[in-house]
Amino acid sequence: MLYDFYGELLNEHKKSIYEDALLNDLSLSEIAEERGVSRQAVHDIIKRCNAQLEEYEDKLHLLSKFLKIKDMVGEMNELIREYRSSNDTECLDKIEKLSEGIVDEF
Repeated sequence: MLYDFYGELLNEHKKSIYEDALLNDLSLSEIAEERGVSRQAVHDIIKRCNAQLEEYEDKLHLLSKFLKIKDMVGEMNELIREYRSSNDTECLDKIEKLSEGIVDEF
């Protein structure tokens, strides 16, 4: 998921190798042969990409915020279903608190 959030920040060379390994499921040997570099070079690039993506997340927290908001929306949907079946207005108060929490995340 880190790649989904921050992959566009990698340079084209790193991005291409990273995509071949993770998205296209090519082996390190296949990537190395295709690009005329050593298997170790490909391994090092992938390792650096992982570190770089984690560094972006450490600084920006976009993935953690997304996951938190996703959980909050799921909780809101559950409360909406509960409200529809029970008309318990306490559900509405909880939904309101969750929506405020989502806004606070930004």
